[in-house]
Amino acid sequence: MSRIRRLSEGTINRIAAGEVVERPASAVKELVENSLDAGARHIDILIEGGGRDLIRIVDDGIGMDAEEIALAVERHATSKLRLDDEGREDLHDIATLGFRGEALPSIGAVARLSIVSRPRNGAAAHRIFVEGGRAGAVEPSAGRSGTQIEVRDLFYATPARLKFMKGERAETLAVADAVRRLAMAHPEVGFTLTGGGRNMLRLEPELPGDGGRLARLGAVMGRDFEQNALAIDAVREGIGLQGFAGLPTYNRATSKMQYLFVNGRPVRDKLIVGAVRGAYADFLARDRHPAVALFIEIDPRDVDVNVHPAKAEVRFRDAGLVRGLIVGALKRALAEAGHRASTTVAGAALGAIRPEMQPPYNDTSSRWQATQQPGFAEKSSVWQGAFTGLGGHAARVEETPPADVAQVALEMPLGVARGQLHETYVIAQTADGIVIVDQHAAHERLVYERMKKAMAEKGVARQILLIPEVVDLDEAEAERIAARAADLAELGFILEPFGPGAVVVREVPAIFGRLDVQGLVRDLADDLAELDEALSLKERLEEVCGTIACHGSVRAGRRLTAEEMNALLREMEATPHSGQCNHGRPTYVELKLSDIERLFGRR
Repeated sequence: MSRIRRLSEGTINRIAAGEVVERPASAVKELVENSLDAGARHIDILIEGGGRDLIRIVDDGIGMDAEEIALAVERHATSKLRLDDEGREDLHDIATLGFRGEALPSIGAVARLSIVSRPRNGAAAHRIFVEGGRAGAVEPSAGRSGTQIEVRDLFYATPARLKFMKGERAETLAVADAVRRLAMAHPEVGFTLTGGGRNMLRLEPELPGDGGRLARLGAVMGRDFEQNALAIDAVREGIGLQGFAGLPTYNRATSKMQYLFVNGRPVRDKLIVGAVRGAYADFLARDRHPAVALFIEIDPRDVDVNVHPAKAEVRFRDAGLVRGLIVGALKRALAEAGHRASTTVAGAALGAIRPEMQPPYNDTSSRWQATQQPGFAEKSSVWQGAFTGLGGHAARVEETPPADVAQVALEMPLGVARGQLHETYVIAQTADGIVIVDQHAAHERLVYERMKKAMAEKGVARQILLIPEVVDLDEAEAERIAARAADLAELGFILEPFGPGAVVVREVPAIFGRLDVQGLVRDLADDLAELDEALSLKERLEEVCGTIACHGSVRAGRRLTAEEMNALLREMEATPHSGQCNHGRPTYVELKLSDIERLFGRR
């Protein structure tokens, strides 16, 4: 007897189904994609038991007639693949979300599937049942234009798969995530999702254009994203990139708020994720991630979507071109944002204060009683001191500028400096509120941007130290620093080995005043130890420049004159990216007068 035998058709179908339908969310994704390919304008989704007990998809698409329904449940039967000039199916020109003809037969192989569909042309509706891979006859049925699909008892025909399902809540959340991604890619389509007896998602169709796209993104990603998003619009060699990217100060601890789409298809692509990270490298710490929604439009022949069973990954013909387009477009949008910081910065600051404050006051008596609470006087005096530039030792007011100069500065985005708090924070008054600036973080960003600009234009100017500084290191650190001497020279540092375990620094960047050369060189040695030795220092310039800028910027604890404070504000307004330091933290917090009044119970 031969040891090799053919598998039965049922086993083949169940194996194939395991690749396409991994969990309920996979089934929902495939079915909703079919609805979108059918031109649906509204799609209603209902799930029970996290999708294991019931999935129901109802759309108003073009529908199917009796013959098409019978073919739809057969494996590899599809209406979506175009024919080439020789009459063969063209897998290189895929313009739809689905194309393999696997979703319905795969689901029918592991569940109880029913389909009711009626074409838009007014023909009668028909129904078909598929159970465990066995399809019944097509029968006449009642039904409206479009298609309704019900999937019951998912994986009943493959009990082993049920053992690997997560809890109902986890599966429900996975379904919701799949629907949200598709809804973001197709703002012109309305979606509803009901699960666990409650409405989880209700999205009305949006108007065409960027306004409708941003409104849909706001509905899915949150209104904070909508308020803090930068428009992205770029084209390079026939590849289009649109979408929105969050300000650097609007960041997250994970990359879950990064949504990427190729020709309307949600994808998870390492190339694109890496490009986003590279574009934000100057602005975020390594453990913080931006929020973005990017949409790539590309000739279907220049991208392969047939590399993953769930069509979740793609492969570009020219990956470098796509990466360069994303990095360039994001960096340009971030540069155009100037000193702007996210609106959530002020909200976070107020949120940190409110738990310690009393609730809003409604009458004179309740206000008086609140002032008798322990700690109220201390809190209010500190904040009043911060808001007015007064408050004893906590705030210091320099000589105020002339009235006409101050009035002009009030109209500037960051206002006019009124004082310095704890010799760390500059307090400025704007036309409708106040701005609190972290002087070290702000100056660090300014120095960093100056260094980048100088290197791009003509290299960093250097100044010779009157007395060269010898820095003692261990031998490995000294060798590491010496090996990168040529790269460091481009940053304005001239150094050379000085015996075993030491280097001598002879020149430093001229933009710095007093500089802790010893501490800086040791920090640079640590940075170089962390960098990939296969990369040149230029490719990881942000880490090294950031370290240099940190050492060369105004430190907390240094007193600033009124002229210095106002000069800092004006330079921040003129410098790109000055709304956040090199690690993505805000350099200033803006509080509107209405916010301050709420703190004191005036509203």
